[in-house]
Parts: sequence; structure tokens; C-alpha cells
Amino acid sequence: MIELSKKSNVLEQDPYKFSLQDVAAPNLYRDLYPYDEIPRVPFNHRRVPMNMPAEIWITDTTFRDGQQSRAPYTVQQMVDLFDMLHRLGGEKGLIRQTEFFVYSDKDREALFKCMDRGYEFPEITTWIRATKGDFQLVKDIGIKETGILVSCSDYHIFKKLNMTRAQAMTHYLEIVSAAMEAGLRPRCHFEDITRADFYGFVVPFANELMDLSRQSGIPVKIRACDTMGYGVPYTGVALPRSVPGIIYGLQTYSDVPSAMLEWHGHNDFYKGVVNASTAWLYGASAVNCSLLGIGERTGNVPLEAMVVEYASLRGSTDGMDTTVITEIAEYFEREIGHDIHPMTPFVGKSFNVTRAGIHADGLLKDEEIYNIFDTGKLLNRPASVSVSNVSGLAGIAYWLNDYFGLQGANRVDKKDEIASVIKAWVDLEYAGGRQTVISDEELVGLAQAYDPVKFARQRVRA
Repeated sequence: MIELSKKSNVLEQDPYKFSLQDVAAPNLYRDLYPYDEIPRVPFNHRRVPMNMPAEIWITDTTFRDGQQSRAPYTVQQMVDLFDMLHRLGGEKGLIRQTEFFVYSDKDREALFKCMDRGYEFPEITTWIRATKGDFQLVKDIGIKETGILVSCSDYHIFKKLNMTRAQAMTHYLEIVSAAMEAGLRPRCHFEDITRADFYGFVVPFANELMDLSRQSGIPVKIRACDTMGYGVPYTGVALPRSVPGIIYGLQTYSDVPSAMLEWHGHNDFYKGVVNASTAWLYGASAVNCSLLGIGERTGNVPLEAMVVEYASLRGSTDGMDTTVITEIAEYFEREIGHDIHPMTPFVGKSFNVTRAGIHADGLLKDEEIYNIFDTGKLLNRPASVSVSNVSGLAGIAYWLNDYFGLQGANRVDKKDEIASVIKAWVDLEYAGGRQTVISDEELVGLAQAYDPVKFARQRVRA
């Protein structure tokens, strides 16, 4: 049947409704995932249109997936991080939700303390086992939405659950119905979607969920989980690895609204951030992240990265307080004892620090030459240099100006004598076999020995 589409406003053929393919043996896509070789990326050259929603946002899994690969956070740490997520998301609540476990006394204590904050955003949701007792537990707490695991690849259905596809679908639908009867909004975690039979299971199952949603009047959210990081953002790549294809297919063949579609990715193949951005571009309103990307194996999509991606795609931070990103990084290192690799974008101690003398010379003339954006304004992290054997006179001069906060006529130029004096000392250190960078304390001592008045006070750096 041909009808005028309300989405595209052109005549379209009514899409084929896919039915469950209840196969006797699992489809493990051995041509794509041979296991004893690196997974392959096949192309079929089918292109789908970009369809970015009018509204996009971030959801957080720091207190759920983010706790599965590290020592659990204390109650106070969870409350402090929750406060910072609230401030980072801004008045529009662009960090829309965060999810908690509810099984231990500590998890519930943290959840209740965060609820007592009274914030509209991030909304507190949960992730639970699919049992009626757990549904009642969540309802009694006062939570409105909960995540439910509905693994969708044959790896999980056949090998982990020991079910057929038909049995798994029946089981899942019963669970989702029970959640609705308990008065909860279900968020269905389509685990391992990038190894699932998309048209043989994913789409037929999503169709059933959307039917349940329409009949009950309760929204059902689908979280597309790239559990192993196999998703690929490239144009024309084939399913099940195609991120554009997954998002387009769920919207086109299952009528999943953008607001009910969420991407949850992992970073096993270095594609966590670009896959999440691609999910936004092709129609998912939400991308699920964790602070600093902490999560299973190589981690989740870093929340702070998607804050920057949002601003890049929208042209505005829309009220998000990006300086909180630096506070979060400092809190993780100071209060939690988490070591952030110094070269990690936006949060590492060296992400905007240069050691090369030619770069430092550029910074000295105009910071914009070698800094990605105004990191002082947006992250409260001004560009800086670290002095080593390759820093040169310009690097030393820049360090002095930055560390001591020198302005105007007080600023040091690479032609000033103090730069030459310090460089001579640095050159002797490395000529003697030194391998490490020069510490701030050493440079302060040299500067104050040269001019104790000018370099008596120092600016406290972020």
C-alpha cells in the first residue's frame, strides 16, 4: 500500500512488517566474527538518511555500568558526583537521567540521598533483574523508570539463556508486561545488538514492544546496546554492525520514536564516541555514557566527551556548565584515588600541555595557535607547557607567565635573561643524563633565586 508519509511528506510504500525467524541453530555471524581473527567490516552500500532529532540529550550510567569495573563508590562519593552531574547538565537537564543499582543497603542509601536533593535532572532510574519482586522494590522506592535486560543476539539467547528466539521473546514480553503492571516505565536493554539478527529478531521484538506501548499508553524505551563495541559508523556498512542501519531500522520498521531510542556503546575498538555521535545523527535522542568512560573492559562512552560533542553538533552548550568537567576530574583523582591518564582528552593533566619548544613559541605569541579551544574559559584549564629538553626559551617563558600569572609589562619574553638562565640549567640537567621533565618546584626555585620580588607570588592553577 502506498501512503503519504507524515515523516517525509512524500508517497512511500508501507514498509514490510518483519516476523520472528525462530531458527533451529544460532546465527553467530562467523563470517563477520571468526573469533580467531579480528572482526571484519562488511559493506553492502545501502545508505540511510541522517535524521537528527529536534532534541538530543545524555544519560548516565556511572553508578551502574561504571561500577562494574572498579571498586564501588562510597555513598558520599555518589552524592557528590550526582551533584556535579546536575550542575554539568544545566537548567535544561541535558544530562537527563542516571541509573542506580538497588540491591545493597549502600546502593539504596545513596539513591535515597540523591533523591532527597530534589533535582528534576538527572532523573534517577534503576537497572534490575527481571523479577516481580524487583519491580515491586523499585516501585516502593518511588522510581518511575527501570532498565530490563533483554539480550538479543543468538550468542546470548542460545548460549547463555539456553532458549530459542521464540522462547526468549515470549519470556521478555512477559517481563515487560509485568513491569507495566507494576506501574513502571520499562527501558529495554537490547544487549549485544551488533551481533544480533536484526530483521529476524530485533525488529520483530521491537514491534511487539511498540504494540505493548500503544495498548497500555506506557512509553517503552529501547536502549540499543553495543555491548562488545562492534558497532561501526561508516556509510554503507552492513548490518548488524551498522550504527546508522540499527537506528534507522528501529525507527523505520518498528516505529520507535526518537525520544524512546537510546544508544549504549563500549569502546573496545576505539569507536565509542563516534558511534554515539552517529546514533544522534541518525535518530536516537539519547546516548548513554559514564563519567571518564569508566565501565566494562575498555569502558563506556565518556560523558564529558559527549558534552563536547553536543556543543560541536548544536553550536551551543545550551546552558551546560562545562567547567564542572574539570571539577569532576579533580574529584576522581583527589577523593576517589582514580588515576586519569595524563593525555586523556579534556580531563588529563597534559591534554592541553605542550613540551615542544616550537609549540610553546606559538602559544607565547597567540594561545589559539596550539590550543583546541579556549580551555581556560570552557574547562577552567588554561593551556600550559611542561619544561623539558625540547621546550626551548619560548617554553620556559610561557611557563613563567602561566605559573606566576604575569600580565602586561610584567610578562616574560623568550629574549629575557631569565629564560636563558633557566634554559642553561635545564640543558645541563639533560646533558647529565636526566630523563624526566623539570618539576614546577624546581622551576619556582630557579625563578625566585633569579628575582625573588617578581616571582614571589604564584597563581594557583586549576
